[in-house]
Amino acid sequence: MKKLQTLVFILGTTASISSFAAEFSFDRPGTGFGTGITPVGKLAWEQGLPSVSYTEANVDGAKERVTTVNGDVLLRTGLTQDLELQLGWQGPFWSQYKRAGVKNETHGLGDISVGLKKAIDLNDDRLTMAVLAQAVIATGNDEFSAHDDIYSLGSTVAYDYSDLLETSISMFYEVQNSNWAVTAVPTLGYKFGGKWSGFSEFVYRKAESQDYEYGLGTGVIYALNDRTQFDASVGVQLNGNDRGYTGGFGVSYLF
Repeated sequence: MKKLQTLVFILGTTASISSFAAEFSFDRPGTGFGTGITPVGKLAWEQGLPSVSYTEANVDGAKERVTTVNGDVLLRTGLTQDLELQLGWQGPFWSQYKRAGVKNETHGLGDISVGLKKAIDLNDDRLTMAVLAQAVIATGNDEFSAHDDIYSLGSTVAYDYSDLLETSISMFYEVQNSNWAVTAVPTLGYKFGGKWSGFSEFVYRKAESQDYEYGLGTGVIYALNDRTQFDASVGVQLNGNDRGYTGGFGVSYLF
């Protein structure tokens, strides 16, 4: 109950900050999020087609491989010029586990999320900012759920160096079952010309009582028009001796 009251307080505080809406942009792909707000009366649908993760580890001298596929979705709609509501679902999952010649497959549904994103006025034509208060509700099946609800507050600050180059950093502070974690995601965005653009990111995460986690990600985006984009991305985990990779395709459309 206290966690829910904390989230409500964060959402109310966020909504009261003086703000300015940056130009709309989709939040796919990447670990961070953009500073753009969905226009009032519009709906942004951002769909993974699908997202894939693969991990490989040595456990008691035997290789353990896990492949997971899911079709995540995020819906965004504008409530005011500078505030949007987000509803997300990690979607249906399929997972395959292999170890010592034994293979096991499972499937199920993931968790849902709800959030509010608010644009912040920095009085600068090139510098934009947004904050995101979010709750991940552990409603999924056991194999694909966080098990305990996660409450987070994130922020992104982006700076446009030119029409071809942008830098940004996203910060996330989250709490789950009284345990805190922080994630930092510096990102470089660039345009190739025409309808093509791309990004590269570094992901740093530190959870309470856990080792540091690091990762790299990159991807390309094709903007078919002002309302539709396609994306493809890959990532790699850099922590420890275990191998971990992520990737996927996605499509986003503004109704």
